[in-house]
Amino acid sequence: MTEASADLDALVRELKTTATELREGKVQAPEAAGLVDRCAELAAGIAAELDRQVLELESDPPDQESLL
Repeated sequence: MTEASADLDALVRELKTTATELREGKVQAPEAAGLVDRCAELAAGIAAELDRQVLELESDPPDQESLL
């Protein structure tokens, strides 16, 4: 697993955990608002990392043999 993949996996895990906390409904409104903000930050980070990975692949596409 590459470092970028590990970073992406960590962001996704944190987003899932945070979303689960919100769905459980055990937090007060101010804390819930903070969790919603954190979910938005995490989603933006995930999108940015995916964009970066796509641009990296487009600039240096793998050769046929590495795909097999």
